[in-house]
Amino acid sequence: MKKAERQEKIREIITAESIERQEDLVKRLNELGLRVTQATISRDIKEMQLVKIPAEDGGYRYGLPAYRQQSDDQQLKGVLQDSLMKLKRSDRFLALTVHPGNGPVVAVLLRRADYAEIFTTIGDDASVLIVCTSAEAASRLENKLNELTNN
Repeated sequence: MKKAERQEKIREIITAESIERQEDLVKRLNELGLRVTQATISRDIKEMQLVKIPAEDGGYRYGLPAYRQQSDDQQLKGVLQDSLMKLKRSDRFLALTVHPGNGPVVAVLLRRADYAEIFTTIGDDASVLIVCTSAEAASRLENKLNELTNN
């Protein structure tokens, strides 16, 4: 399993369940068939900037940082404003160049935004390829993304 997929699963788990310790998270992932080590989870927690928040039982559990509690549109706008370096369009394709490490996040947020213009997105470390439903759709989406980054 790739890091981005594992981290998405971690987000799902800590959102749905009360996870107090790294060991609990390792155990839960292993129960789901994902073989991970404590060291890997420790790196993921640091990279994802997970925080300890008060739990219902009076203890503490892992949670997402406050900025992750924004709507998908707000997150997309923030990530694009912070990390977008270049936006190019060719026919029905948009290519985004972003700061390293932001490609997968931007691709996921674009899919969640559910823009009618988007057929699919592919994100790697520092770029995102957006395949649109048509050349006209690509032009409309380019305008939307430019508006997001300029406001």
